[in-house]
Amino acid sequence: MLKYTSQSCKNKINKVIKINKNETFKGKKDLVSVIMPAYNSELFIGKTIESIKNQTYKNWELIIVDDCSTDETVKIINDYIVDDSRIRLIKQEKNLGTAIARNTAVKKARGQYLAFIDSDDLWNETKLAKQLFFMKKNNYKFTSTSYEEVDELGNPTGKKILSGKRLDYDGLLKFNQGNSTIMYNANELGKFYIPDIRKRNDFVMWLQVIKKTKYIYGMEEALTQYRIREGSLSENKLDLIKYQWKVYREIESLSLAKSIYLLLHKIFTVILR
Repeated sequence: MLKYTSQSCKNKINKVIKINKNETFKGKKDLVSVIMPAYNSELFIGKTIESIKNQTYKNWELIIVDDCSTDETVKIINDYIVDDSRIRLIKQEKNLGTAIARNTAVKKARGQYLAFIDSDDLWNETKLAKQLFFMKKNNYKFTSTSYEEVDELGNPTGKKILSGKRLDYDGLLKFNQGNSTIMYNANELGKFYIPDIRKRNDFVMWLQVIKKTKYIYGMEEALTQYRIREGSLSENKLDLIKYQWKVYREIESLSLAKSIYLLLHKIFTVILR
């Protein structure tokens, strides 16, 4: 997944809010709005956009919010926009972080369904078609897919991460679903915004969605490719622990005992695997 750095992340954790509770969101029928934040993604974003353009399901819009990239990211995006009007670019005036970028894209989304992807991940060409069919056939409002890990060059690592078949709030606390695998019905559930937290902000969003719909349903088929980036793995793991704790205690207001249990579960089942 995209290694994202914010230069102006606030220490204060804002409460999660949804779009106006009295407002009923009505997006265009079966239009899927694809939400993508981007920051200095020139090495990978072209492949990511291509994987969206190659979808067998064609009724989508791609909303990319660039968070003040300093490389060729914006130029690459604009090259695609020339040939495909379904792609929209929003440029933030200053670097505000992935949470704000994602919120901005959600606010501009016009689709009945919202799907999410990081700017270095990839979708199987049938991802949207199969996931939308899965949702409509079973009347599911909130879904994920399994995913496969690939290295920086896009080569499979041989590791497949299965989605939970059906998870409730407590299940999702233990087993977060991959950001680039998620789709939910915004017509039925509304739009959700997330706090200005530098990491794990997607996790916070899914916890809010599941409070509205009770369950997230997963597809066994791996329709997403999660890119493993080289870097300081130990530093990333320490950050993960810190932000997991922040989610449990400051955002979800879980008890101390439950937070310790969940953090230990995360460390031994995910971080140290």
